[in-house]
Amino acid sequence: MAHVVTDGCVNCGACAGACPVGAISEGDGKHVVDASACIDCGACEGACPTGAIKAE
Repeated sequence: MAHVVTDGCVNCGACAGACPVGAISEGDGKHVVDASACIDCGACEGACPTGAIKAE
């Protein structure tokens, strides 16, 4: 089960820096999680300052 970035994302990049497998990249106005690469560790969720990342 991958994590998803919701519309609360402010595109700061904290989640991408916290992801140990590089599954998060900058998208159009917000970051996106590559579900096939995500290992569901939750590091991104804890790193997000706006709480915009949730388990899918």
